[in-house]
Amino acid sequence: MARVRDIGVDLGTSHVLICMRGRGIILREPAVVAVDKEQSRVMAVGEEAYRLVGRTPGSMQAIRPLRQGSVLDYDLVKTLLTEMVTRAVGRHVFSRPRAVISVPTGVNEMERRSIISIMFDAGMRRTQLLERPIAAALGIGMRFDEAYGSMIVDIGAGATDIAVLSMNEVTVGTCIPLGGDYFDDAIIRYVRKKHSLLIGERTAEELKINLGSAIEPADTVTMDATGRNLITGLPKTLPISSRDVYDALREPVNALIEAIQAVIERTPPQLAADIFEEGIILTGGGAALSGLQDAVYQQLRIPCAAAEDPQASVVLGCGQALENTPAMRALLSGTKRHWRR
Repeated sequence: MARVRDIGVDLGTSHVLICMRGRGIILREPAVVAVDKEQSRVMAVGEEAYRLVGRTPGSMQAIRPLRQGSVLDYDLVKTLLTEMVTRAVGRHVFSRPRAVISVPTGVNEMERRSIISIMFDAGMRRTQLLERPIAAALGIGMRFDEAYGSMIVDIGAGATDIAVLSMNEVTVGTCIPLGGDYFDDAIIRYVRKKHSLLIGERTAEELKINLGSAIEPADTVTMDATGRNLITGLPKTLPISSRDVYDALREPVNALIEAIQAVIERTPPQLAADIFEEGIILTGGGAALSGLQDAVYQQLRIPCAAAEDPQASVVLGCGQALENTPAMRALLSGTKRHWRR
């Protein structure tokens, strides 16, 4: 049985989430580190650093040390994880907690060992790794221990894991570098091309959250967006419509659905039949995009639903692995992998 202070960690591209046995989610903060480039020192981590995105002076930079499922800066990931774990559980001198951490599928073996080393330095006694789609499935209570096909699509900020699960394994799966960040970039490109207005990442994210839809909006709603006029070079505020955001998101949404279809096409026929019967479950922060479930159904004719709290699914799955480690042992680090790139 896990100790009370043992933790589950979701190391995501945009957020770090930590849960503790018996207490649920105890930390949810942006995976951002603010760095003073001139002095090469960390100025802020998490929510405080996120508030600086797009507002830092020339000598400071707000950085997300993970991008598209890969570690960009080992030292900054170490700083980020150490700070988050310390905030969540404090420093332990005599007793060292155990951790189950979910990592992006794109992380290679060397980076996996590095993350385990980072967690040890942060005060963990032992760290075990859990693949994101497996963790997401556990977090929503999906049963995949029998010879029956279940499909889960975990849409993170930097990457999307698409997996068909059966007999406690990923039977067919892939990881594509498309997620919430790609949606934001698409909005930035569209607004720049149509309105000659350069907006920042945070503004694009706000447009996505407030106006974004994967299906054509029934009513047109607008939101003011402030950026730099590319013609005059001066600040300018323009109303951006929900139709604009829908048009911007059509290409990435179609690419996501095509990737889901490609995985289904590689799935053994009997398991594919199970998926057509039971449907697809969406998890991850990107699953909150309005109309995405309907868009998947319209194109694939497969029932589709999103988790109740899609962003929390992975970390809750890590918590499930802590609750019943003997039964979960085969799912943790060191298991056989069946990914096809």
